Amino acid sequence: MILGNNNNGLLSDINVTPFVDVMLVLLIIFMVTAPMMVQGINVSLPEATSKPLVSEKEPLIITINKDNQIFINDYQVTLEFLQNKLAKVLEGRSDREVYFRADKEIAYGMVVRVMSEIRGAGVEKLGMVTIPLGSDSELKKLRAKR
Repeated sequence: MILGNNNNGLLSDINVTPFVDVMLVLLIIFMVTAPMMVQGINVSLPEATSKPLVSEKEPLIITINKDNQIFINDYQVTLEFLQNKLAKVLEGRSDREVYFRADKEIAYGMVVRVMSEIRGAGVEKLGMVTIPLGSDSELKKLRAKR
């Protein structure tokens, strides 16, 4: 009887080189395509003479575009469900601050109805988003996005 190493066994090491190669390729693909995937809602904002407000947290923005579509940030809602959805979003927030922006072509009555729904959801502070008067560079940026 001979005791010793058995060289006839199988080697069970995992080769991670192909896995690392695939992950690096995916990382490069996502880094290149991620900036192209950013989408927003095109809104032609009215102009005002007030100074911009500084915010420390990510704001909650209600938007009405030129087609009377209503959005909570990038999530589209109908006017009937705006108050319920907004109340549910605000449940998890300590501040009840919302920014409101509407296309300048929207009828005043629609703006007032949406503002009423926002207030009905329990919003304590409602800020209006506008473009500073005479801000040609901002207007050019918005027009270039169209």
